[in-house]
Amino acid sequence: MLTLHRELLPSPLGPMLVLTDDAGALRALDWQDHETRMHTLLRRQYAGVAVTLHDAKRPSAAAPRLIDYFAGDMTALDGLDVATGGTAFQREVWQTLRTIPVGTTWSYGQLAARIGRPAAVRAVGLANGANPVSLVVPCHRVIGSNRTLTGYGGGLERKRWLLAHEGALAAAGAAAAQTTRLPGF
Repeated sequence: MLTLHRELLPSPLGPMLVLTDDAGALRALDWQDHETRMHTLLRRQYAGVAVTLHDAKRPSAAAPRLIDYFAGDMTALDGLDVATGGTAFQREVWQTLRTIPVGTTWSYGQLAARIGRPAAVRAVGLANGANPVSLVVPCHRVIGSNRTLTGYGGGLERKRWLLAHEGALAAAGAAAAQTTRLPGF
């Protein structure tokens, strides 16, 4: 059985769901309005494992680091302890995603080449889309080979905002500036 502790954390892009395990490792992170998607990903990654959710009794180690990230500390999420299910291939893709430097983007082809499987672009895209720990495993930094913004589980407007926040898309700056910030951010 896997027990996960659920927190709701405000962000400039809407409330986020933060799920951590008993050891404090981040298991899932998604936007509250995409909670159904998050549960689907958890069921797929932990098939055959009884997963129970409980409201967290205290803030996780991830919470203040997420707040710091949104406040402008682009290194706040570095080294945050993450534990995921998924296949070995998915975990390899997710680990490689964590090596994309802040302020840069890669194409799916570049990501596939980075893991030594240049022909696996489609599989890399599927693994990217199944990422349960958005932001910390920065799947938003992957764009189309023609430099267009392509799918993001949290929606393209959030992806545009995140990339502008990180300095990766100067053209997206206007969208970020128009986003209403919540108090404390």
